[in-house]
Amino acid sequence: MNSSIETSTYNSETYERIAKAIAFMRQNYLYQPDLATVAQQVHLSEYHFQRLFTRWAGISPKRFLQYLTVEYAKSKIAETASLLDLTVDVGLSSPGRLHDLFVKLEAMSPGEFKAGGIGLQIWYGIHQTPFGECLIARTPRGICNLHFLDKVGKDAAEHILRLEWANAEIIQDRQTTQDIRDRIFDPIAANSSKPLVLCVKGTNFQIQVWRALLRVPFGEIATYQGLAKAMDRPTAARAVGNALGSNPVGYLIPCHRVIRESGELGGFRWGWERKSVLLGWEASRNQNKGKN
Repeated sequence: MNSSIETSTYNSETYERIAKAIAFMRQNYLYQPDLATVAQQVHLSEYHFQRLFTRWAGISPKRFLQYLTVEYAKSKIAETASLLDLTVDVGLSSPGRLHDLFVKLEAMSPGEFKAGGIGLQIWYGIHQTPFGECLIARTPRGICNLHFLDKVGKDAAEHILRLEWANAEIIQDRQTTQDIRDRIFDPIAANSSKPLVLCVKGTNFQIQVWRALLRVPFGEIATYQGLAKAMDRPTAARAVGNALGSNPVGYLIPCHRVIRESGELGGFRWGWERKSVLLGWEASRNQNKGKN
């Protein structure tokens, strides 16, 4: 059996196996595939697959799948509707949520936006996460990019940044972004109460959408239409979707928490499989939190 089963949870091979297994379970949900069938898809024994999955997700594959059904999504949509009242301070800044992150979003000025990063230094690194490898980039003012990389590869990291910051000085320096990676994906171990500051550029509408997303609590689900209504823009659901697709900071600006009113996932910049993984992972931790 593959010895990589003993390696860190933050491992690209682990994520790829988990994502492949989840995709298979979702596609074959009506047939209720047993553990042996799912394990076979990722070339592991039942024992090793169950152990790997539970170590990564905190729950069994069968329980995890319950959080990815349309029925579960619809129930969460109804439950979350009241949480989208943006006059109430909920979401990532709520003090009682063990896995939430304190995130502050700052927007570039229109002049900085137009300048394309002239005079700006950007440091970046490639890091392992529970959801695959990611590019993390920061400026002196805050995090400007978090981009999952499996579809484009490591060599494209600087190109991704150059597309958004054509005139910036871009410097590869993994050490400068390691602390950010630890605080995002190991918030308890990082043990920091300082907010993670995002420094992003976008249109006024995009910034509004991204700020609204920070109000959707960890483990909860909103809809495109619900988010538009919460912004007092009830006819702008399609524009909200477009703004989500332009999100430069994955996970921290949680566009994965927005789905269709039907309960289907909808699109995601970093792939629907990763969206499934993120939603199920957050739901499992949200449910388990109250038991600790």
